Amino acid sequence: MDGDVAVTTLPEGTNGFPQECKRTEEQTNRHSKHTPVPNGFPSSNGVGEGGANGRQAPISALKQNGLLQTLAAGSDQTKADDVNSELEHAQQEWDALESIQPVQVEDLAPSPLISFNEALQHFQTTDLGHILKTIQPTVRRTGLAAITHFLFGPPRLHRELVEERDLVFAIAQCSLDNSQPVHMRVLQTVYRKLTCTRVDCPRYGPHWENIGFQGADPATDLRGTGLLGLMHALYFLMDPETLPLARDIYKMSQHPVQNFPFSVMSINVSRIALHTLREEVLSKECNRRQQVVGVLNEFYAATFLYLYQLWKTEKKTISDSGYVLKEVELYAKKNPKQILRRLDGYLQERRAGIGHRTSPDALSHSNRSPGDRESRASSQGGREGKEMNFTGVCELPPEMEGEARLI
Repeated sequence: MDGDVAVTTLPEGTNGFPQECKRTEEQTNRHSKHTPVPNGFPSSNGVGEGGANGRQAPISALKQNGLLQTLAAGSDQTKADDVNSELEHAQQEWDALESIQPVQVEDLAPSPLISFNEALQHFQTTDLGHILKTIQPTVRRTGLAAITHFLFGPPRLHRELVEERDLVFAIAQCSLDNSQPVHMRVLQTVYRKLTCTRVDCPRYGPHWENIGFQGADPATDLRGTGLLGLMHALYFLMDPETLPLARDIYKMSQHPVQNFPFSVMSINVSRIALHTLREEVLSKECNRRQQVVGVLNEFYAATFLYLYQLWKTEKKTISDSGYVLKEVELYAKKNPKQILRRLDGYLQERRAGIGHRTSPDALSHSNRSPGDRESRASSQGGREGKEMNFTGVCELPPEMEGEARLI
């Protein structure tokens, strides 16, 4: 027929390729002149085994027959199957993971604030017999010191108050226990009252430094006074009359120049109050008022007030903290009645709306014995040669005859 083009058919090889092509490929030592294309089809000469009866087939015919579309669809189907398999495997791994931990209860429902009396009742109803066996409520004196104290020292505490006094020293031996809800409520109440927040904070973390602890765990700083250090702070913050004073002291502790760690300073004041009680300096006042805890709380607040006024008016800084604490302890032990009267006067002026105004000279020299002035002069003289760093709860002095140490 006119116009027909003759097609010469070459004999096929074993793989369906023409023999001429096969010989050429063998001669080039594996360097074929036929360029492969996707799906394994040659660029122009046809197909191998995929052709019908081994004959060449135009690509247009393959397209018409839908072969390319079928191969492409099959490839897409394989990819889809792989993706589904990976998703199924990922879902199995996800299901095998542990369930997500819920949000801490402290972040969802804040614990109710606790009053001092409620916390005290907890200790009164808790069996502390094993602790009471280890306390040392009075100073052990022997020889001349015992005779002098008996003749000229303060009166002994009334017998009916001994149990209450021993409870105070037992609380000072109690460590902060995470498993005790009352302990945690006391800790959270102190934090929330100082920072004016309404939610609880995590048990551990750097946020405790915001209220003057030295690290992520307040229990570390409480080793010197135990739960008594927290109880005194709780009393200070939960009493409506002393709360403004506590806030003033806390504000001073945040001063850019005169700052100090509030909670650590408070623990030091608790230590001073505890030593004063052990040395029976407060026995007379306790006998007069027929209570121990109330007198000790007020003595703590009064001592903290004296320290605050001294710190503020004499422009003390953190480098003076060791000397200030020594001076405050010496004055408080020698003048417990004046210390308590100072607090009464301060609170009366608060009630009257006058505000507490005391000149630096009055604070520095009023109600101070010659021994106090000499001690102050010697400490100032020694400050030039040696600087004392504030390291937290003051270490108790070496045990001497007639002195007691916290167990």
